[in-house]
Amino acid sequence: MDHDLSPAARSVREHYAGLFTGSPITVLGPAPGPVRELVPGLRILSWTPSQGGRIYATVGLWDATQRDGHALEFLLHAPEADDEPHVELLTMVAYYQASGGDYRLGHGHTVGIGRGWLPGSACDHLLVSLPYPWGPRLEACAVPGGHARVLWLLPITRAEKELALRDGLEALEDRFEAAGVVPTDPLRACTSVPEKPGHPGC
Repeated sequence: MDHDLSPAARSVREHYAGLFTGSPITVLGPAPGPVRELVPGLRILSWTPSQGGRIYATVGLWDATQRDGHALEFLLHAPEADDEPHVELLTMVAYYQASGGDYRLGHGHTVGIGRGWLPGSACDHLLVSLPYPWGPRLEACAVPGGHARVLWLLPITRAEKELALRDGLEALEDRFEAAGVVPTDPLRACTSVPEKPGHPGC
């Protein structure tokens, strides 16, 4: 399926290949549905990085959403290879982004998944975050005619989303750091605390 990639999508794939060591990058199709009309060139890249887990990332979204040469692509770090749920999530995010208007995502935004990230997970939202685990070199990717900004989709709980809305994104990130959250652990404990005594947190 590599031959289906646009020049911009190939640039993003090469960007990842130059930054990560591990397994070769596989190109997957998106989940079925209306996204194919909005983002006809959408593909999902997948590879196992040397630090473990499995990474899934959009390519082709830039072509459908760029404005003046600038647009986003998204990356998700999963605990292991499990193509169907992660491809479905990235396809959903790409559809929201390409729909525009109130659905357009950016740094600090959240999007509901509609279910737990993986079986048994309390994480039912995604936080659009800077790609902290990999540094700023990952975030900026030059493509023909402009650049793509790569943002990280971090699974969080509804209570953590509400904490970010109430106290700000930095407060939530501080909570994650203090708790030593492992982002790829779908069964991790919720880090939110009750807003009031006796009020449930997660």
